Amino acid sequence: MTTSNAPDVIRSAYAQLAVTDLGAARWFWVDMLGFHVQYEDKESLYLRGTDELTHHSLVLRKGDLAALDHISYRVRTPEDVDKAEKFFTDLGRPVRRLKKGEGAHGVGDAVRVIDPLGFPVEFFHEIERAERLIQRYDIRHGAEIARLDHFNICTPDIPAAYAHYQSLGFGCSETIEGQSEDGEHELYAAWMYRKQTVHDVAFTGGAGPRLHHLGVATHESHQVLRAADIFGALHKEHHIERGPGRHGVSNAFYLYLRDPDGHRVEIYTSDYYTGDPDHETYRWNVRDDRRRDFWGNAVIESWYKEATPVLDLDGHPQPVTDTVLDESAVQVGADGLG
Repeated sequence: MTTSNAPDVIRSAYAQLAVTDLGAARWFWVDMLGFHVQYEDKESLYLRGTDELTHHSLVLRKGDLAALDHISYRVRTPEDVDKAEKFFTDLGRPVRRLKKGEGAHGVGDAVRVIDPLGFPVEFFHEIERAERLIQRYDIRHGAEIARLDHFNICTPDIPAAYAHYQSLGFGCSETIEGQSEDGEHELYAAWMYRKQTVHDVAFTGGAGPRLHHLGVATHESHQVLRAADIFGALHKEHHIERGPGRHGVSNAFYLYLRDPDGHRVEIYTSDYYTGDPDHETYRWNVRDDRRRDFWGNAVIESWYKEATPVLDLDGHPQPVTDTVLDESAVQVGADGLG
């Protein structure tokens, strides 16, 4: 349930990744995926999709360690930045206020925190506008990425993640659930949203805090297939980790790729509307082999086990806690709960 002092989050807005080689990262994210370069300097690239009218949705900065610097949510008003500062201060979490010019290029006043799950998270309202590229078909290439869609994070405590984001006013579109041998209810994963799609953030059970992947949207499934074909044609198929396929959860058509530093990205399309006030959570049984891939294709081990480390507010790697529940070890074969 939303708490009265929580900031009013609009949507997932951008992510900042530390990469060890900006040139290699540019090849992957710009040349191959089709992101547009909005701004660059010697240490960073600011990128956006063709549908995005704000300055950026992805920042790549040069670093010694490949890691998540922070994820960022846009809030409705400037006052909500103040509310975010107080909300996390009252929780006893590390909080840092950034004036315009102190944080990401193009972003106004912001608050960065380490949330109760151990993730570096920014909240901002003001951001520079960008040139409209929605109908610039002449400059589209690669996977033709349209926009950032979601973050997926690895955490050992899915119920705690669910409760935290519920306190921030997020709804829940879908879950993966089960029962322990002694009959206790277990929550393995959840998909939660503020914008009216399946999710802005999802939780994958695993050692954490770590970033599982960034989800970026394209308009049609053939663009997902084209992306796979381009990687194959260039003999770069080793960047393809999983798919193409169709998810059970979200119904989206997908392809998972790894960038030169190992950061995982999902090219994603064809999910559904969640904006009705009586939208109900669809619950999948953890033993249903269609939950992660609707066609029943097995999920490879690296997808469950590998993820990106995250940094604290001073740029140091956060310690990681092992998970208790292991979805990958569950025997499949039962029906869904939905």
